[in-house]
Amino acid sequence: MDIMQPIEMVDLKGQYRKIQPEVEAAVREVLASAQFINGPAVAKFQASLEAYLGVKHVIPCANGTDALQVAMMALGLVPGDEVIVPSFTFLATAEVIALLRLTPVMVDVDPEMFLLTPEIFERAITPRTKAVVPVHLFGQSCDMSPIMQIAERHDIAVIEDAAQSIGADHISLDGTRRKTGTIGRVGCTSFFPSKNLGCYGDGGAIFTNDGELAAKIRSIANHGQSRRYYHERIGVNSRLDSIQAAILDIKLRHLDEYCDARRRAADAYDAAFAGLEAVRTPVRAAHSTHVFHQYTLRIVDGRRDELHAHLTDAAFRR
Repeated sequence: MDIMQPIEMVDLKGQYRKIQPEVEAAVREVLASAQFINGPAVAKFQASLEAYLGVKHVIPCANGTDALQVAMMALGLVPGDEVIVPSFTFLATAEVIALLRLTPVMVDVDPEMFLLTPEIFERAITPRTKAVVPVHLFGQSCDMSPIMQIAERHDIAVIEDAAQSIGADHISLDGTRRKTGTIGRVGCTSFFPSKNLGCYGDGGAIFTNDGELAAKIRSIANHGQSRRYYHERIGVNSRLDSIQAAILDIKLRHLDEYCDARRRAADAYDAAFAGLEAVRTPVRAAHSTHVFHQYTLRIVDGRRDELHAHLTDAAFRR
């Protein structure tokens, strides 16, 4: 009897086999150089990602959580400032707000697309609101054009959480396309291995088109120094190591290919689930492309756990 293998969110082993020669050559180059911290591989990946995203400044860091924390530190938020954040998100989005002794203002999301909407954002604004974190969950963008307009009216900093949406395009009303993470004052992402663009360990990055803010972010991520041993502010130690940067630079060349494959898989699932009244497939936003970091179903009548148990049992009986 054949036992069905668990279906992983991403087949990292299969993905690695396809790019193994490129990855191993890049890693060997880093090992031969012995420049493991802030080496040429980091600068190369930074430039590649800036070009891909169409953003002026990419600051690599140790992970996506650090990216959010360093971004908030660089914006000069102080204890008591309110930061609007979706309640439907990974813990890290709100965790860093509390860690910095800011006040998280948790709000609901649109039940169809699981995203923060302009209307929900605007209703949550108070005189103490200093920032908002639109989370581009599952692989598509929040409706950033009106969110940016509201933020500008109220002088609120927009910090995009693009950890699940790298490669996705936001589409404005005039048809202009911009990559998620490059629209707000600052954007953040994670390179956790299961992400569409993932390394083979931990990694993250911060994006901005603001040169002054970028310099401050670089300083904070490097112990608060802009030149060696001159510490101008309180910072942290958050670096992307050279081996992970070399791997990411290889995988960045394949990112659009990976995203296209996810879209094809999503289309196949849509067709398979068509006509099943109990299953609600993902809704595509008109203002965004979708890179399907996750293909998330909604099951009506509270039968989600029942379906999960049925599928698990079927897998083990095969």
